Amino acid sequence: MFAICKKELRQFFTSLTGYIAIIIFLLLSGLFLFVFPDTNLFDGGYATLDVFFEMSPWILLLLIPAISMRSFSDEFRSGTYEILATRPLSKWQIVTGKYFASLIIVVIALLPTLVYVYTIGSLSTGGVDSGGIAGSYIGLFLLSAAFTAIGVCCSSFTGNAVIAFLLSAFVCFILYSGFSAVSKIPSLQGGLDYFTEMLGIDFHYRSVSRGAVDSRDIVYFLSVIIFFLFITYKKLLGR
Repeated sequence: MFAICKKELRQFFTSLTGYIAIIIFLLLSGLFLFVFPDTNLFDGGYATLDVFFEMSPWILLLLIPAISMRSFSDEFRSGTYEILATRPLSKWQIVTGKYFASLIIVVIALLPTLVYVYTIGSLSTGGVDSGGIAGSYIGLFLLSAAFTAIGVCCSSFTGNAVIAFLLSAFVCFILYSGFSAVSKIPSLQGGLDYFTEMLGIDFHYRSVSRGAVDSRDIVYFLSVIIFFLFITYKKLLGR
């Protein structure tokens, strides 16, 4: 697993694509936080990172598929997967190696955003809600881990990286906001709307971001991750 992980990280950072993806994420989040009207800190008048944590899932919804789209699709297209399959590695080690490599890259993209916490602390005279920010970062990490599992899974279905990107972005979008949208259907009001909304990632992300890390939210994210990695594993067994 670690050999696969190191190989993926080395390949990612030997091309400009990896650096460009991370730079675009940091640039967009910085623009929303400090430049764009209606979302920047200076217009709001409050030293808070709420805007960043609200916008980040939508940016990650495109960033993570861009990072993970080549996980398996490039292997299938170039024919190197057959070589990889002959190595003394189980299918599960290959899946988890590629998954953790993509997740590490996402974490590397998130780490520079800690500068925003320092900036907010400097702008605020009364300090910042460290508990709320810590909870939001935990929620962002769990959401990123789920999106990464989806991206790796979608990459195992095709040898075309563009199709893998579009498919994973679509699935991430549906799981993030689709259930929340469906829960607003009038016929579901009165009980079913709550349970429908609970199926979506957005519900649990917002729950963790409030600073209250509930075991049910952790179980939900772990279930999503394991489910999509298991599908990837079964897909590889079928090749």
